[in-house]
Amino acid sequence: MHPADEIRGEKSKKLQDKKIVLGVTGSIAAVETVKLARELIRHGSRVYPVMTPAATRIIHPDALWFATGVEPIISLTGETQHVEMCGRVSDKADLFLISPCTANTISKISYGIDDTAVTTFASTAIGSKIPIIIVPAMHLSMYNHKFVQENIEKCKKIGINFIDPKIERNKAKLPSIKEIVTNVIRLIGVSDLKNKNVLIIGGSSIEPIDDVRAISNQSSGKTAISLAMSSFLRGAKVELWYGCSSEPVPEFLNYSRFSTLDELIELLETTSLTKFNIIVLCAALADYKPDKINGKISSKREKLIIELKPTKKIMTILRKLAPKATIVGFKLEESSESLKKSMEELIDRYSIDFVVGNIISALNKDETEIWLMDKKYKTLNKKGSKLEIADQIFDTILKG
Repeated sequence: MHPADEIRGEKSKKLQDKKIVLGVTGSIAAVETVKLARELIRHGSRVYPVMTPAATRIIHPDALWFATGVEPIISLTGETQHVEMCGRVSDKADLFLISPCTANTISKISYGIDDTAVTTFASTAIGSKIPIIIVPAMHLSMYNHKFVQENIEKCKKIGINFIDPKIERNKAKLPSIKEIVTNVIRLIGVSDLKNKNVLIIGGSSIEPIDDVRAISNQSSGKTAISLAMSSFLRGAKVELWYGCSSEPVPEFLNYSRFSTLDELIELLETTSLTKFNIIVLCAALADYKPDKINGKISSKREKLIIELKPTKKIMTILRKLAPKATIVGFKLEESSESLKKSMEELIDRYSIDFVVGNIISALNKDETEIWLMDKKYKTLNKKGSKLEIADQIFDTILKG
């Protein structure tokens, strides 16, 4: 067994049985392709490397041979490998990914010039309508060249996908391996949320007591980010509205921040919620808030009593402003015994479609357990990582 087979699918099956041709060109970022190939394999795919002669001066072909278990193609032979993998054949590739891609190769592809194995594979893939992703990496002055940008636009007009480089210190650098793999899964994975608009509201709100103090709820934000990632991977157009939690949001996700409940309500009331097909409210929002005191309360007081008043219920606003959306709420209780009744009450009170229930002991853990109830009170119990749970929630939503 080759070492590549030992790791295949160890992270997920999202690219199971997918055949990916990985084109590598002569950018210094080619040194990252071993990691990229291995990560694609960890999600189940089979990777077939193709290199330009310039790329072989950056990274030795044996490194990619080791990474993938497949000898890289550097020059074409009478076996017509470009047709075998990217031609109009029954077992053609699912994707041609060029990462990194130089300005030289982008421009050649846009003009149909085939003078390397990579550009010939590209022309063949275009003619066979195989999905293509190009990930540019070069010096910023080259990336900003007017003709290079025009050639990128020419490629986009015929359906070639681009992942924008990370602009940093005069360099158009390769984005993270995670971002590249995420976009690969989004393009050729299950795509069962394609053409759907999904809103995830997560994290915690924070309500000011005075100018320096506040009360809040505990929330890592991991559930919200996992739900946003899951729906993004499945092809949805995703918006994440994210409160005051510490878990970092991947930079390729579209998100807005809010701090207080009033700021969230303003977002709700200034956004056309009718565009969303699915809305998931998993935020740890304040049920009570104080009347804010201007300035700073003296720390010399022997006793401080703070009066709290009930807040507006976000679920009521959601259902009113998005009457046709599938709405998913979350309910937290101390024990599983009291959870079922609370979930039923939430469905009845707000006429929502699903409720995800969990218990306090599961908070802030990577592995979790949930109960998922539909509006007929049918309940499923699920365990797993945050991302696995997020996938299971969307599986259930899609089944209706």
